[in-house]
Amino acid sequence: MPAIDADAVIGIDPYGFAQTHLSPAAQAALRELRTVLERDIHPLLTDAWETATMPQGVLGALVPLHLMDPDGVDEAEARSSMFAGFRTYLLARTDVSVATMYNAQSGLFRAIVGQGGSAEQVAVLEPRIRSFALKGVFALTEPDHGSDIAGGLATAARREGDDWFIDGAKRWIGGAVTADVIAVFARDVADGQVKVFLVPRDADGVTVDTIGGKASLRPMQNAHITLTEVRVPETARLQNINGWRDVSAVLRTMRSDVAWIAAGLQAGAVEAATRYVREREQFGRPIAGFQLVQEKLARMLGNAVASLALAVQLSARQDAGDYRDENSALAKMQTALLARQTVAWAREVCGGNGILLENDVARFFADAEAVYSYEGTHEINALIVGRALTGSSAFI
Repeated sequence: MPAIDADAVIGIDPYGFAQTHLSPAAQAALRELRTVLERDIHPLLTDAWETATMPQGVLGALVPLHLMDPDGVDEAEARSSMFAGFRTYLLARTDVSVATMYNAQSGLFRAIVGQGGSAEQVAVLEPRIRSFALKGVFALTEPDHGSDIAGGLATAARREGDDWFIDGAKRWIGGAVTADVIAVFARDVADGQVKVFLVPRDADGVTVDTIGGKASLRPMQNAHITLTEVRVPETARLQNINGWRDVSAVLRTMRSDVAWIAAGLQAGAVEAATRYVREREQFGRPIAGFQLVQEKLARMLGNAVASLALAVQLSARQDAGDYRDENSALAKMQTALLARQTVAWAREVCGGNGILLENDVARFFADAEAVYSYEGTHEINALIVGRALTGSSAFI
């Protein structure tokens, strides 16, 4: 038995974060998730990466687990940032595309409906979202606007009677190809304020094109969406989103997700690299016994555990009602930065074989680049932290 128990609830967890912060029922739910990920989903990932497609078996294995409201877990804990974070961590520990796909539904889409919808809309839609009977995605980013989306949002909506007409484009929308509805953020031409509309993917005027040629997150189907005179009724507008301030309030509750993904992918890289060095022999013995290899592994573990600690404390603060942009930005910035280091060292200890998909390290190595860039680039998150530190905004 290794000194650091890799059979803990979430894999390598030397300080016992999962046992400390989760109830026994929540731990049991995550153990079941881990079993399904390792037994049913992990074997699908090499082909998924090679073909740049998400196997139907992935969602087919995850949906029956009812991970948004698992059996035996108290409702408050099931909805907590902490439980959602550990769930995300385990998904990313297996594959970042799998985590991103699941979070498109459980995080972004569920949050915008849950916080942006009226009581009547939430009552109807929330159960269908939890069960995946209604699959949706969050369409904010545009071809020409990412970091500057707050002021640059170009997709427009105009109201005529009880209907809205939407024109514009969205890009990098994960899961749109298979979604039932798309939560489209558009600027009302009448008052200039941002509003959100639930647009059926198959509505007239909606074109969804898969973005090909990706070197990262290959199984995750990202899309470019074009909207031309798309007509939706007022009842399809989320009634509690009436400006960017409302959008920011929703985003503030979700930014911890990426820190958990960055921590989880590092855990997966550490475990994959450790498996490899135990089996790989050079100069007559396993390279796990070489000093330089062990030093890299130790640094990788240090990064992974530090990232997990940041994510855990961020979720603890959020569950206590303390949502601060600078705290989320700091966690995302630092965990994504450390993830780049960790996967690079993992690839190094695997030598030439570190670029092969068969030992998992190559996937984590490539995916860390996407995590470093999305949900706020390093620079944007640094400026959010810098503004909080100095009291001066450096944004243009």
